[in-house]
Amino acid sequence: MDAGRAMSIVHSRDGTAIAYSKAGQGPALILVDGALCYRAFGPSPKLAPLLAPTFTVFTYDRRGRGESGNTLPWSMEREVEDIAALVNQAGGAAYVFGLSSGAALALEAANRISGITKLALYEAPLIVDGTHPPMPSDFQSRLKTAVTEDRRSDALKMFMKLVGMPRIMIGIMQFTPPWKKLKAVAHTLPNDIAIVADKQRGTALPGGTWSEVRVPTLAMDGGKSPEYMRNAMKAVAKVLPRATYRTLQGQTHMVSEKVLAPVLVEFFMA
Repeated sequence: MDAGRAMSIVHSRDGTAIAYSKAGQGPALILVDGALCYRAFGPSPKLAPLLAPTFTVFTYDRRGRGESGNTLPWSMEREVEDIAALVNQAGGAAYVFGLSSGAALALEAANRISGITKLALYEAPLIVDGTHPPMPSDFQSRLKTAVTEDRRSDALKMFMKLVGMPRIMIGIMQFTPPWKKLKAVAHTLPNDIAIVADKQRGTALPGGTWSEVRVPTLAMDGGKSPEYMRNAMKAVAKVLPRATYRTLQGQTHMVSEKVLAPVLVEFFMA
């Protein structure tokens, strides 16, 4: 499936046009991307074809990215409403898979709207203990300033440093073809940070977090991922009443689509 073709539009509650593509047959499955990713860039274009033989796969451009609109001001509630619009487009019920900050957004959606019947999550970037420094208290304001001043390269560098990319790799990336695509969506970085900010403080998830998420949930991490990220997914599984925790051996945050796809098929079709 070419995510850039056969585009359709669904309008979110606030009227924003959300671009999506649909492929395959079977139960509806919506893929929720993480930071900087969209239908034509990131893991979804590779993952969707592997799932299409089993599911009707919806990939979409989160607001502000790709071919979707960007009604301001942004809020997490609006992004949840975008997912709700896709669930309605799918007939009122859908499975949802979220990756990275998309996993955190998918959790918020399952907590706030009906119609999500099963939920799979891979490495929501939460910091729930002392195994990783918490997000710096001034990071959000500095990132927003960079975006407001249209210093998109600076915003990208700040974000990459935050997530642990070595400085030399950041320097090299500026001269690679993907940098232009990353800059095109860098203005959405504050949105992803806002979704996870209150859960990157190095403190345990309080009881009752996502208390309305009562659907079967699969919380996954990679066996080679950082300890803090694996601890986060264990914590997510612990606070959800119908969650299963699973480690994909040999995987990192950049999970292989070929490893991930059969696990998703197994879980959603069980």
